[in-house]
Amino acid sequence: MKVAVLGGGLVGGVIARDLARDGEFEVTVADVSEATLARLGGVAGITPVPADLSDAATIRRVVARHDLVVGAVPGHMGFATLREVIGAGKPVVDISFFPEDALVLDALAREREVCAVVDCGVAPGCSNLILGRMESELEPVERFVCYVGGLPVERTWPWEYKAPFSPADVIEEYTRPARYVANGALVTMPALSEPELVEFPGVGTLEAFNTDGLRSL
Repeated sequence: MKVAVLGGGLVGGVIARDLARDGEFEVTVADVSEATLARLGGVAGITPVPADLSDAATIRRVVARHDLVVGAVPGHMGFATLREVIGAGKPVVDISFFPEDALVLDALAREREVCAVVDCGVAPGCSNLILGRMESELEPVERFVCYVGGLPVERTWPWEYKAPFSPADVIEEYTRPARYVANGALVTMPALSEPELVEFPGVGTLEAFNTDGLRSL
């Protein structure tokens, strides 16, 4: 199977390495950064391709010969990139965490007979899967609260935080409104609202607040 990974950054690069290590995939990584491509170019099983993924025609050209696409571009590019991939008729898994509503592209995906799995990061992503597993194996879930963050090995002031993905997207996550479901209704709250202190054994006291990580539930 031929897989195109769009974006070879902190997360996309790891995805590409994992796929290549599996040995079952021919992996192409497309990125505009020469440094990123040079870093991945020495990995067996990965073919680096220089590409400006802000250009729709370039996206379609890159994905044309591939069986599956992984979207790992920065959030501000995610929706437009996903739209082009779906339009090209390629199944896609996307982790870009863009602010737009992915369901806007549902009709296009159905028309092109494409499976598009979006919000496949940590939260949204793993959080959705964990809740789905709980719902299928346990009693009906009446309340679900998810805590997620980037915890460093050493807590260094002032942030005591480790960016697990693009720093620009970290800022985006902590500045845009947070959406979640409360009492069966979609609620939109300001970023960083309803702060609370949470204690974790072996870690210490952490501050938690609303972010947009449950928007696709």
